[in-house]
Amino acid sequence: MPSKYSTMPTIIFLETVVCLTNPELPWVCKIVDYLMQRKVFSLLRGMVLTGVQNVKTPESCESASSLEHVIILIASHVGQHPCCCSNVDPQWSFSSQLLTIPFLWHHLPYFKEVFSSRGLGKYYIHQMASCLPNHVRVLPNDAALEYPAHACLLGNLLEAAGVALSERNCASNTQALDFVAVSTFLLEALPTVKSSARDQPGGNDVIMEEEFKETLNIDLERQICSAMDSCLLQHLVNALFRDILHADISDRDGPSSEEVEAISAVCAFLHVTFNTLPLALLMTGLAYRTELVPTLWNFIKRCHENNNWPIFSKLTAHLPGDTLGWLLPLAVFCPVYKHMLMIVDNEEFYEQEKPLSLKDTRSLIVILKQALWQLFWTIPMHASSSQKSSTSLSSSHKKLSVESIKNRSKDVISELLSQLQDWNNRRPFAPGSDFHSQEAMSETFVSQAILGNTRASEILKHAPFLVPFTSRVRIFASQLEASRERNGPHHALSRNRFKIRRNRILEDAFNQLSMLSEEDLRGPIRVTFVNEFGVEEAGIDGGGIFKDFMENITQAAFDVQYGLFKETADHLLYPNPGSGLIHEQHLQFFHFLGSLLGKAMYEGILVDVPFATFFLSKLKRKHNYLHDLPSLDPELYRHLLFLKHYEGDVSELELYFVIVNNEYGEQREEELLPGGKEKRVTSDNVIQFIHLISNHRLNYQLRHQSSHFLRGFEQLIQKEWIEMFNEHEIQLLVSGSLECMDVDDLRSNAHYSGGYHPDHHVIEMFWEVLKSFSLEYQKKFLKFVTGCSRGPLLGFKYLEPKFCIQRAAPLIVSEEDLDRLPTSATCMNLLKLPPYKNEEQMRTKLMYAISADAGFDLS
Repeated sequence: MPSKYSTMPTIIFLETVVCLTNPELPWVCKIVDYLMQRKVFSLLRGMVLTGVQNVKTPESCESASSLEHVIILIASHVGQHPCCCSNVDPQWSFSSQLLTIPFLWHHLPYFKEVFSSRGLGKYYIHQMASCLPNHVRVLPNDAALEYPAHACLLGNLLEAAGVALSERNCASNTQALDFVAVSTFLLEALPTVKSSARDQPGGNDVIMEEEFKETLNIDLERQICSAMDSCLLQHLVNALFRDILHADISDRDGPSSEEVEAISAVCAFLHVTFNTLPLALLMTGLAYRTELVPTLWNFIKRCHENNNWPIFSKLTAHLPGDTLGWLLPLAVFCPVYKHMLMIVDNEEFYEQEKPLSLKDTRSLIVILKQALWQLFWTIPMHASSSQKSSTSLSSSHKKLSVESIKNRSKDVISELLSQLQDWNNRRPFAPGSDFHSQEAMSETFVSQAILGNTRASEILKHAPFLVPFTSRVRIFASQLEASRERNGPHHALSRNRFKIRRNRILEDAFNQLSMLSEEDLRGPIRVTFVNEFGVEEAGIDGGGIFKDFMENITQAAFDVQYGLFKETADHLLYPNPGSGLIHEQHLQFFHFLGSLLGKAMYEGILVDVPFATFFLSKLKRKHNYLHDLPSLDPELYRHLLFLKHYEGDVSELELYFVIVNNEYGEQREEELLPGGKEKRVTSDNVIQFIHLISNHRLNYQLRHQSSHFLRGFEQLIQKEWIEMFNEHEIQLLVSGSLECMDVDDLRSNAHYSGGYHPDHHVIEMFWEVLKSFSLEYQKKFLKFVTGCSRGPLLGFKYLEPKFCIQRAAPLIVSEEDLDRLPTSATCMNLLKLPPYKNEEQMRTKLMYAISADAGFDLS
């Protein structure tokens, strides 16, 4: 026996007990009962804690000590043999006294094997499930402040359960239910463990500090997190769902009581686990190694179709009877399904229809939309009396309270529905209106959203996709107008006037405008152009010249030849990862360009700059995943798909967690994680490798350029404003609508000068000619007169300045006047149109002018 139990009386006592509790002896039951009545487990607890010199590190031994032998004999007798031993107070039981010792199995390794393999775990877990929820104070005093008894019990239980549940004969539904009941109760009492964002899938580069509401030893925390691994979750979920998976259930069948019990147990357990432990440790195992998603979806779909949601019991018995039946299942289903979508590729989602069929995905969208609307709108804002009573219960139910579940459901349902909308934007499988709530289309809703601090504004903040796009654009336009009005009076006489050389437009603008404060950027900016001869161009900038300046500078700055941006195969722009090799001040340029784009959006100026979706994600502070990679690097995407679906041994491919960057001939190898050069890619970690490669190319390489661009952009466009829109919609805000040009709308908002008026025969002829153009030529015409081929999102009523047609000829018209081409002044959205004699002449001249981009003419 090790020296830590070295006193002779202790040795004699322990060896005597070993002899007396020999299972073969006829009086063993009486001996054990005698010891139990005298709180033997409390005595043994004291011996273990007294003999432990270091709570975490055991002394090495080659065989079980006398103390360990005594514990094995007594615990085995109580847990295995039917006997006449009287019941002991739960406070002095084996579970309360010994399983709460910090790192018990490190000190009694042989007992761990007996406990896990001989069915003792099943007996004692059932015992705890019967007493813990009703006897909160059965646990002993903490061994130390940083070793709370409930946390030590949880750590030891998880370590032992990993072995016990892996034994197929032991992993019964009843045993799994007992384990879930105990674990859920203990997790409720555990402080939340927050990992660094880097450890989470899609985490950014900002590492969050770990926070705890109470002190918890780091090794104890690590024990709990490590024990709650994918294997444990796999065995647990599969054991709970075994009967459900093998049952013959039709879509019309309502859930059985056994199914409701299993769903209730797993959802309560996972909801509390998600709110306690780092998600990165849990999600991959749940998503890929269990049947959680299909089982939960089958349950949710049947309940929705039958309009019959069961009332959960046991673990959620404290919840009020009127608690929404879909709340807890969706709170668990959504984050796991969302995690699956992070690594699903386009072929799987659209062609193979995995993990759900597209038909089921459309049904899911409807369910999620209705759930969100209820959470944000239908359910009263103030807590009902039943909810108030639930919050006054024991603090052990805080994570499983109605408010906790509702708050988490709002977040995870919104995140999943937003992700499904992204998939639908990528390749439509459902009408866009499926994401909209009919109630959000009313004028009343829009008015409330504009006011702020209302239920409508909450929906706009947390679930904007429920609101139709045009309604959100109106709200956005109202926010911009209010901001401009607040800044308008102060800047009535603009002090921000700049001279810009046309042939050095980007450099001059950067040197002068980048010094402006956020307040100055919101005010008027006046520009005077200087031509190539150093002469100031004529004209007073009333806003039109600034519009021309914005059009020209965006063309120059976002030109790939300048080196700040690259373009994808489909000619969409994204920051050049190697921009620092070309421009020393590249990050300052990105900040400046962000503020320029923000200024254009702030002033309602459309710019014809097509951005890649994965870059627009950065304006929303979002991360990109595998399915975003085809646009940036289709070849790499194909290689990663090959790896993902590789049927052989991936380790034979000799890949390591490194990536080679190649910018302008400079090759540099980077580790994807610490020690990546030594870590081989295997079949077990290939999903992690694929995720890290995608993250590196889509997020990590662009992080500095994107963050500086975003800082500049947010100087004018608030984060809350832009988060109302998805990436596809942001591009529409930048460049206008791609839909068919509404000629009648343009006509109804047009102005005239120089003798023209709405009923002038030349004007009527002009509109007929424009209507006869193809969509391609109508867009060319729009670009010819406004500088952008797309119209304002809410119609030409919002075009600034208003489109104007000016007569381009004297009162007495000569043949020479009629031979002239139409010209334009895009800074004023002005068309200078000669009074042509017939439609054919007008059509020919207009088409020639807009095709040849006939000279810009500043008036």
